[in-house]
Amino acid sequence: MPRHQPEQLSVSLRPTVERAVSSIGFDLEEIEIRQAGRRALVRVVVDADDGVDLDDIASLSRRVAAELDEQDAVLGGPYTLEVTSPGVDRPLSQPRHWRRAHLRSVEITLGDRGVLIGRVGQAGEASVQVLVDGVVREVRYAEVERAVVRVEFRQPPADELRALSARPDSPGDGHHPTGNPAETSAKEQR
Repeated sequence: MPRHQPEQLSVSLRPTVERAVSSIGFDLEEIEIRQAGRRALVRVVVDADDGVDLDDIASLSRRVAAELDEQDAVLGGPYTLEVTSPGVDRPLSQPRHWRRAHLRSVEITLGDRGVLIGRVGQAGEASVQVLVDGVVREVRYAEVERAVVRVEFRQPPADELRALSARPDSPGDGHHPTGNPAETSAKEQR
């Protein structure tokens, strides 16, 4: 059987991998397939509101491998599976990414309007609240050219956390993954 191009394989296998990943409560962020000698390297990036730990990666690897083993005709031979979580440099491009970045420091590029450095507040489906220089601003996702989490090596300032967690007028649906901003802050310090 002729080998498919890696991009075609990614598109063909995405629904299968997405079903496997979502069946145990995770989101498929990316699937990338490339040739590594005679084998295909299948790289699967997953995430969840509560993050992904090593036990999750092991469970996901078993589940995805079982599904991929059934797709031997599509893969066209042996493969190596790599399941990972997104790195801190992953762009915030979906509302769920913004929810997961709650209370984190971010750098937001707004095209011609410049760059904002701030802290993420409540995230809805169309916009997010961002604390910039002590003022909470509403930023519509459509305005964002690029946004990434900034790495911090110490606890966020308490006044910033208070300013963001005391906001009753949240954008969109106001969903917060844990319902308690303090829990998110504690989890990020692991």
